[in-house]
Amino acid sequence: MRSFSLSSTAPSLSALGWVGVAALIGALSLAVAAALWKLLVIGGVAFVAMAGGAWLGTPSRQRATVGSTTRARRLAWGYGLASGAMITSTGAFLIPSAIGHNAAFGGFGIAAGILLGFVLHAAQHQLAHLHLPLDATTLELTAHSLAAGLVIGAVYATMPALSPALGLAIVSHKAPAGYAAARRLHRTGRPTSVLLVPAAAVAAAAVPVGLLSPPSSAIVHALVFGVATGVFLHVALDFLPRCEIGGEVSEAAGLTHGDTPDGEFDAKHHLLDRLRLHAVTSALLGGLIVFGAWWLLHA
Repeated sequence: MRSFSLSSTAPSLSALGWVGVAALIGALSLAVAAALWKLLVIGGVAFVAMAGGAWLGTPSRQRATVGSTTRARRLAWGYGLASGAMITSTGAFLIPSAIGHNAAFGGFGIAAGILLGFVLHAAQHQLAHLHLPLDATTLELTAHSLAAGLVIGAVYATMPALSPALGLAIVSHKAPAGYAAARRLHRTGRPTSVLLVPAAAVAAAAVPVGLLSPPSSAIVHALVFGVATGVFLHVALDFLPRCEIGGEVSEAAGLTHGDTPDGEFDAKHHLLDRLRLHAVTSALLGGLIVFGAWWLLHA
């Protein structure tokens, strides 16, 4: 049975999970009261997409007990499909939105977001010493969602009508991100329900801003949404399955550094070569799935 919790004796949601649920309920209630229907739908879809992806990415007991080679292959496919979809969705939907406000400042924002993601990733060991409930990946996804929500709320008055294409743009990057992040959280022994925080962050930021209707500034919007896009792109690239000794995939396969007899050395590298093939195939397939969905909507 799949659950957001890692322990059969723990509650199904962590404290941060409940924070995410409360933030979503508060934001959507405010959207209903203010008749911000488009923000209600966007915030709700974003939450369901990421939360659903996280639920799918939390391994069941049966999946957690398979052999090491099978675990590594599944991890390569899970990360590959998710990162391929995330990268393609970023290129097709997020980057054009960022530079659409202002090409130069949107581009600078994207660069700043990628560097910010790198800073948070590089500081993850220091963050661990602080015993924060959020890991670097969850912080990055939360920063992305909050920044995107701010811009969505600010441009609410000029937003086009809701459409299947908008739904695809949301689901195709939120769901894979939730799935891949849940896999990583589970592997490091953290509760996957913390992902309900970034899942709710779009609604939590967009609805209050949409209600206030602040003055519009294309440059500010380009910078903020560019940062959101860059942070997300960094997360997407970080999830690309790298089948090298010391990485998550090789660790799942039980391959570690150290002296290895010649026969076992050859077998180890043969396994890594096969895992690399799975990684490349899955990443390409993830991108093709997003492209195929987009093509069907525009055919």
